[in-house]
Amino acid sequence: MKIQITNYKSGDYHTLIKLWEEGGLPYKPLGRDSRESIEKEVKNNCNKFLFAQIEGQYVGSVLVTHDGRKGWINRVVVLPEYQHKGIARKLVESAENWLKQQGIRIFACLIEDYNDESIDAFKKMGYIPFEGIRYLTKRVNPDI
Repeated sequence: MKIQITNYKSGDYHTLIKLWEEGGLPYKPLGRDSRESIEKEVKNNCNKFLFAQIEGQYVGSVLVTHDGRKGWINRVVVLPEYQHKGIARKLVESAENWLKQQGIRIFACLIEDYNDESIDAFKKMGYIPFEGIRYLTKRVNPDI
């Protein structure tokens, strides 16, 4: 099974959303996950969506971003029938490689505390839980 990693390009929005839906990721189509927002994000040099493909079929994706000093691995999804085959690892490694190319040397991810499977997967990839930080957020509206 050869996994090919490709970049999001204009017109891939429905493919991305289909992966999120079939992979069980929640999204906000009226806000931050609208076509307009995603397309704007992709044009920003500090964000990148990557896809995993097998024989031309899209089977996973990841969003990788950075703030100039720390990189963030977000929205990792693999279709259920392709999970536990190394695809998420390949997506994360590709995201880390892109961050290294940008000069970023610290990688982080945020995972909900109930998502044990994702926490375990990231631990296997060398990520260490960082105790003592609480994540706070403020949103202009709930769709962001």
